[in-house]
Amino acid sequence: MTRFTRDPLYRRHRFPAEVISHAVWLYFRFPLSLRMVEDLLAVRGVIVSHQTVRLLAEKFGRHFANDIRKRSACKLVDKWHPDEVVITIGGKKHWLWRAVDQDGFVLNVSVQSRRNSKAAKRLKAQGRSPLIMITDKLRSHGAAKREIMPSVEHRSHKGLKNRAENSHQPARRRERIIKRFKSARQLQRFVSIHEPISNLFHIPRHDIPSAHHRELRVAVLNTWRDVARLQTA
Repeated sequence: MTRFTRDPLYRRHRFPAEVISHAVWLYFRFPLSLRMVEDLLAVRGVIVSHQTVRLLAEKFGRHFANDIRKRSACKLVDKWHPDEVVITIGGKKHWLWRAVDQDGFVLNVSVQSRRNSKAAKRLKAQGRSPLIMITDKLRSHGAAKREIMPSVEHRSHKGLKNRAENSHQPARRRERIIKRFKSARQLQRFVSIHEPISNLFHIPRHDIPSAHHRELRVAVLNTWRDVARLQTA
């Protein structure tokens, strides 16, 4: 009889890798609260508290996100769409800055207390320089671009940044479900894990035949199993 060997990543955890990775997948793949994930696991016979779900999501979600980020580090970017949205935390305004590429994949995300060129530069300093940067009329983008990416073509137009605006929707949905984020640190922790996982499962549907879309989805799920270090069937 072959003895099962647990991956070191899951050592000293009472739940098997399949359960832990499934809990992380549920929490970051869909707009669910911790208690919703707790109920979904309970339906499958896994009794776990929502606090345990939170700890598992933070620990393993961070590891999975870092692995996914490393796998996509060499991806070339033609167009960069930076944008910012205000999120109120404890009665104070914070700005969730993000940059997405031409296909809607999130490149960088950062929570800042200001909406100025200094905050914009912190976002842009995290990634590679694109060929074209598309922004709205906010002057902070132009000022930051001139300082750190002077050779990049800049197009400033309100109607050209829909991809960046749409990418804010998952954070907005989660904000409503959990009845607001409790701190800027909590928001930063969530988006830094959520965005790489969301990128992995982001399969553009336009101009893709159904059969090819199914193939891509199977490939994505296989990549997820590899990232989560699950035993192959």
